[in-house]
Amino acid sequence: MQGLSDDILERTRTREVTGIFHSRKALIAAAEELLLSGIDRADLDVSASFDELERRLNYASIPAADLADIPTVARRPFLGNDDELVTKAVAGSVAGCAAAVAVALLLVTEDINPLLVVIVAVLCGLVAGGAAVLVVHRRFERDRIRGLERLAEANGLLIWVRVRSPEKEAHAQEVLIRHGGKAVHVHEIELAKRAEDLPLHSLRPDPWLGDERLGQP
Repeated sequence: MQGLSDDILERTRTREVTGIFHSRKALIAAAEELLLSGIDRADLDVSASFDELERRLNYASIPAADLADIPTVARRPFLGNDDELVTKAVAGSVAGCAAAVAVALLLVTEDINPLLVVIVAVLCGLVAGGAAVLVVHRRFERDRIRGLERLAEANGLLIWVRVRSPEKEAHAQEVLIRHGGKAVHVHEIELAKRAEDLPLHSLRPDPWLGDERLGQP
């Protein structure tokens, strides 16, 4: 088995404003205000799902105020309500179009009425698109569906805002505090980016591919 160090893509030392929220709605409101004020989306991270946090920390019980300063805490890029809607729309559109085209190409090789081909292809596309939207929705809502969202809120939802000037630093602190953020403070931290921290890292275009790295025996 490869060591954890083998999975590190890069190390970066950065200055961040961090805080704790006990309401996902408040966290989203604060993050979206930061985005509107000019903070880059790539500079916003939030804590990963509750079970991922526990797994990364080997199920140790650590207060949220301390978790914010631990480099190995599992993070994920911030996704707001609009981002979720866009992701669902794209997933549904791509899956629906692909299914409709595939079915149409299959049916045109047969001696079938063109109108019937169109109807069947459209229906298949709608079904495939709806299924894709449902899968994406369940992925976004898996913590709530499994009853973990309230537990995560009770323990504390973390947010990290990378800042590159004293003005941005002060502004980020003010926004987090105004929206109910607790233990808001600034720290310098060295982050190790791993493949599993990247968005959609678990999606596999080819289900036959395993976890082995390509090009290795």
